Amino acid sequence: MPTLSQVLTRFAAPACTLVAIAALPTGAAAQEDFTLRFNHVLGPNEPFHQGFLQWAENVEKRTDGHLTIDVFHSAQLGVEEDIIEQIRQGANIGQNTDAARLGNYVPGISVINGPYFIESMADVDKLNDAATMQAWQQQLADDYGLQVVCFDWVQGKRHFFTNQEIHAPADLKGVRVRTPPAPIWQESIRALGAAPVAMDFGDVYSGLQSRAIDGAELVYPNITAGGLGEVLDYTIETGHITLVNFQVVSASWFAGLPEEYQRILVEECRTAGQEASRRMEAAASEAKAQLQEDGMTVITDIDREAFRKAGEQAYEALGLSDAKQRLAEEIGK
Repeated sequence: MPTLSQVLTRFAAPACTLVAIAALPTGAAAQEDFTLRFNHVLGPNEPFHQGFLQWAENVEKRTDGHLTIDVFHSAQLGVEEDIIEQIRQGANIGQNTDAARLGNYVPGISVINGPYFIESMADVDKLNDAATMQAWQQQLADDYGLQVVCFDWVQGKRHFFTNQEIHAPADLKGVRVRTPPAPIWQESIRALGAAPVAMDFGDVYSGLQSRAIDGAELVYPNITAGGLGEVLDYTIETGHITLVNFQVVSASWFAGLPEEYQRILVEECRTAGQEASRRMEAAASEAKAQLQEDGMTVITDIDREAFRKAGEQAYEALGLSDAKQRLAEEIGK
């Protein structure tokens, strides 16, 4: 199955032919209709949801309505891990996910969600051309039926949100922090000093209310969109993970699309993702200001170097140090 880079390369063309290539296919293939049911766990007020709607609108417009994307927010189709398994079986479903969960299949790719590795959109851009990254995507498609459409969706930097002051990794000892159920996430939070608790995003509010957890690590807009400021007192601005999201579909479903539709799906995914990432950055600043106005204390005087050093233990624990080093060299970090 093709990787993202191979799809884009296959359809590369001189500038003089771009108009012709952009035209819709003719014949029987042009009249066949395709539908992708796209699932994500975020709420309808999140910037990413608007980005997914824009992706769907642009794809429908460019294919004259023959390829449509129906977007379902708040995990309406099911929890992420279950949806990914359905995708692997060939269902016409897409999922917004992350490298941590994809690392359940191809372990190396999870380094992208590791502590203090990817730190900017510039890093994400370089990943698209990294040979190791392309090989991992090929393996996901060939061995596990998961086609990465694009990964230009950056939610931003994740911080700890707790009900007690934290300034150094040692202060997190015994603090139960919600994480997604993936090894790199569990080990990252453990390495940074806290006790990881696997929990679906939709259960975080009630988990904090019932004190099943003492905190979470999320991006700012997650807190305001989910009303989590009502049950949290402190932001610990560690920025320990820059969350890069991947849009995945069934490799067999993707292969069954006309080539022009494959290209359109990828191009519009990347465009919408980059726009949504910029909006997410602005939304983070707005959410932070709103939380402070509502009484949340933002702690910035932390031992950031101690957190960075502690984070390396996650890669070592999972045997990912070599993969991290190799990819870092390819993207010039």
